[in-house]
Amino acid sequence: MRKQGSPRCARPISQITNSFFRTKDGHTRSSNSDSLGATTDPSIGRRILGADNYGNSKVVLLHGLKDDSGKLNPCKGVYVGVSAELNLQGSSTSRYSNGSEEDRAVYTREERPSVHMYNRLLNLATGALAEKESKQDGLNFWEEPYHQASKWKPSADKKYPTSPGKPAKSNGYIMVSANGGLNQQRVATCNAVAVASLLNATLVIPKFLYSNVWKDPSSETMSYTYHLDDIDIVKELPPHLKSLDIEAIGSIITDSDIVKEAKPDDYLSSVLPLLLEKRVVHFLGFGNRLGFDPLPPHLQRLRCKCNFHALKFVPKIQEVGSLLVKRIKKSYAATRRLDKQLLGDFTPRISSKQHNVARGTSIYLALHLRFEEDMVAYSLCDFGGGEDEKKELQAYREIHFPLLIERLRDTKKLGRCPLTPEEAALVLAALGFKPVTYSYFAGSHTYGGNSRMHPFTSLYPNLVTKETLLTPSELAPFRNFSSQLAALDFIACATSDVFAMTDSGSQLSSLVSGFRTYYGDGNAPTLRPNKKRLAAILAKNRTMG
Repeated sequence: MRKQGSPRCARPISQITNSFFRTKDGHTRSSNSDSLGATTDPSIGRRILGADNYGNSKVVLLHGLKDDSGKLNPCKGVYVGVSAELNLQGSSTSRYSNGSEEDRAVYTREERPSVHMYNRLLNLATGALAEKESKQDGLNFWEEPYHQASKWKPSADKKYPTSPGKPAKSNGYIMVSANGGLNQQRVATCNAVAVASLLNATLVIPKFLYSNVWKDPSSETMSYTYHLDDIDIVKELPPHLKSLDIEAIGSIITDSDIVKEAKPDDYLSSVLPLLLEKRVVHFLGFGNRLGFDPLPPHLQRLRCKCNFHALKFVPKIQEVGSLLVKRIKKSYAATRRLDKQLLGDFTPRISSKQHNVARGTSIYLALHLRFEEDMVAYSLCDFGGGEDEKKELQAYREIHFPLLIERLRDTKKLGRCPLTPEEAALVLAALGFKPVTYSYFAGSHTYGGNSRMHPFTSLYPNLVTKETLLTPSELAPFRNFSSQLAALDFIACATSDVFAMTDSGSQLSSLVSGFRTYYGDGNAPTLRPNKKRLAAILAKNRTMG
């Protein structure tokens, strides 16, 4: 059973990707240091102290939810609407930027010497790509192999019923205050819809907790623009329930009260009796609290219906997202279902006359590189940056993940490490992507800044971001709203010709690959590295030909 991922129809959404470097267990990996006499034994390469509950620290979950006396009061927290993702402290220096502090998001912290862990492999890759430049591609990763995705059909299409219908009488009201970022909250919303149907309950539109990690108080990212006729959804509790002290009556259900990837029976046995007695329950956190197997097909379809049909980005995000895609593609020949679903009325339209004089290339690869400081610190991996880097990351853990350090103090095992920009470049080079490949880089600030990005840009210089493609005035409405900036990345990745992920556990990557499978009609390939295999390959960097 998958530990993390997108709301999906049974299993196909997150598992249909390009066949190269792809398995369901593509998390565990080790790595060596550079080629200058360092060890190549993967068993003593990168290490981790363990854990798979990224971002579920109870300290973060309950932050801001206590009253002046220190008593937990989930009704007094700071809520926002359907939103929130990674914290962007500004944006990267762009062709429009004045280079101020506000305009540096993708690269962060002071400049440091470039960190190269695989100098020998980088040199080999440079030579191989130069030789390949004049040759025709032998492998075409711009197309879905063997028409895999065409075998999958959307199971939540509007013309098909997704549930037995609304119950004659509601068993009560379900409230949800979800934590995490934009994508975690999207998953929580769709899970809440499925749970409400399971329990014959009325769903109050979910609210989102303000996070001291994502720091986005906005409520203007997603909206319900398609009516879900399978359950009743209301904006707020009815008057006779509003005055209730939810904590005092014992109707709060936290993530510690219900297991991760819970099964329907868990809700029927522990939540339904409370709902029938109190008429209202409040899920606090609700991070990945509904599994995928076993789940009745009509609930799977309802969850897909919520994700792929009901939730849409609000118009201002669609409008700027459309502008971003047009500037990436340079020319736009045809409207796809995928574009229409994500961009709505702002889907780019180009006449046949315009198409005849299309300006340059229109194909691009989007890369989601999960190498932000929080991800790097939580992984507990060694990324070859020396003692200063180790101390810096340890200090970050002590502030943001204190429970992680305490719980895993004496535990050591081979780790699950995010790919560095250098490793991502080596994967693309090994697959045969040429140096001229036009790449869109998604994510917030890369840990280590240019010192980490240099190995990537030395192989693939044609790299763009939303900060380099949009003007400061176009980005201004989204500044300091990390969920909205993440939504722009989501759109750019989902509409790309090829999407490459570096961490299959990332919910943005899973949701993007899900949209590409659901609406891509077999023409939206996704590259998902098998990091366990990749680690074994990189361990041979001193001897590889």
